[in-house]
Amino acid sequence: MSDGAPYLLLQISDTHLGANWEDVDPDESVLRAVEAILALDDRPDALLVSGDLTQNGTPEEYARLRELLAPLDLEPHVLPGNHDLRGPLREAFGLPGENEEPASHVVDLGPLRLVCLDSIVPGAEGGALDEGRIEWLDAALAEEPRKATVLAMHHPPLRSEMPGFERIALAAAGREALAGVLDRHPQVLRIVAGHVHRTIVAELAGRAVVTVPSTYLQAALDFSTERITMAPDPPGFAIHAFHDGTLATHIQPIAPPR
Repeated sequence: MSDGAPYLLLQISDTHLGANWEDVDPDESVLRAVEAILALDDRPDALLVSGDLTQNGTPEEYARLRELLAPLDLEPHVLPGNHDLRGPLREAFGLPGENEEPASHVVDLGPLRLVCLDSIVPGAEGGALDEGRIEWLDAALAEEPRKATVLAMHHPPLRSEMPGFERIALAAAGREALAGVLDRHPQVLRIVAGHVHRTIVAELAGRAVVTVPSTYLQAALDFSTERITMAPDPPGFAIHAFHDGTLATHIQPIAPPR
């Protein structure tokens, strides 16, 4: 990051390595995302991968994702999604804790603090924040009350109003408890997430909640049925630009191959 330039946090999500949805290769999708990121005029300073890195949670899938992301020359800061397995994810990316303990952790990015909050419930598609995770978050935020912070999750703490995703959303009790924590910690500038395979912007405790597109397939906009279907919308990624105490989030679509 040069003097006067913003600090750029790159976020990709829902890469789903090992999946075969609609005969689309997730490896090729990540390769296209990496090519698009490398073609940017400005190099990102850090990389967040906000869950569902793989479809099956195997060590081989995590190793393959590391290989595909290597050209970015950025250490991936990761958190689990509902398709991930905490044990293999920990092993591949050096996350704290053991076995099925939540993989929440904090990363000091210099000008920004990144708090990765584990929202998964093993074996379930939806997410939750139990009392232990809420207490962990409250304590983690209290450690650096004056440092600008981004809170990252897999399950977004919002109502999408799409029945398909409401069925597998973060439990309402967790969202409400999270709002109470955020009320005590004004240094949290934004909550960023994945899971819904599309861009949604909402608000929680006066802070913007932003979900980012998948690098793989995108979910159709549907407010009437519980069936989740894919749409021919472009994949994408986010760049969160931090400068002079403010954070701007840019969603960048990935152009289809020519």
